[in-house]
Amino acid sequence: MKLFFREYGDGAPIVILHGLLGSSDNWLTQAKLLSPTYKIYTIDQRNHGQSPHDDAFDYQSMVNDLLEFLDDRQLKDPILLGHSMGGKTVMNFALQHPDRVSKLVVVDIAPRAYNLEHYTLVSAMVELPLNELKSRNDADALLAAKVAEPDVRQFLLKNLQRSAEGGFSWKVNLPIIQQKLANVGVDLLTDTTFDNPTLFIRGSRSAYIKDGDMQAIQRYFPSATLETIDTGHWVQAESPNEFVGILKKWIGDN
Repeated sequence: MKLFFREYGDGAPIVILHGLLGSSDNWLTQAKLLSPTYKIYTIDQRNHGQSPHDDAFDYQSMVNDLLEFLDDRQLKDPILLGHSMGGKTVMNFALQHPDRVSKLVVVDIAPRAYNLEHYTLVSAMVELPLNELKSRNDADALLAAKVAEPDVRQFLLKNLQRSAEGGFSWKVNLPIIQQKLANVGVDLLTDTTFDNPTLFIRGSRSAYIKDGDMQAIQRYFPSATLETIDTGHWVQAESPNEFVGILKKWIGDN
């Protein structure tokens, strides 16, 4: 699958993958902060953003998409960075194709299975009466009944777009995401190891990476280190300057 992507800057390549219900646009601030030193590629994963929709929605498909992207761009030894679902994609990729990755960065997700909290969010999006909306404010007001946090609603509403025929539609392939959401929570697909430098960054107010996860992290990624920032799950968005500072220092040290 030919994925939509954006590129910034020049230098050693960093390829960034967003999380569930996100898009390449979520990484604009961080890409601009990194672009004076690195060549940044931010990708829309399948069924998200401006990338194609497809009935297949699982990590092996996303790994294959990423391999095709690297081959098309002739990127031999990029740094791969992924948040949440994107973190699971790059972990699986590095374990399957260790010779194609120089360094790995995983943001607020561990190498284990999860009981996702996103079912409520996806259901709220599915139930939004798009044909009745006059504005994004209408959508926000209706979502508020099921999604209390304003920042989470704004994150979801970045997926809302004006339809060519009028009204609104979702950018994401919501029916397939809802149908196959369990695929996003599964454990890693392989039992190999990735020995190159690996950085895990977690939010201290997020429950996605717990202290007890370090055993599994070091099992799959023996060279892994862990950094913690005082944020929730969207680490890079809540503290972009600290996030980029930690990332750049780690890359320089490794």
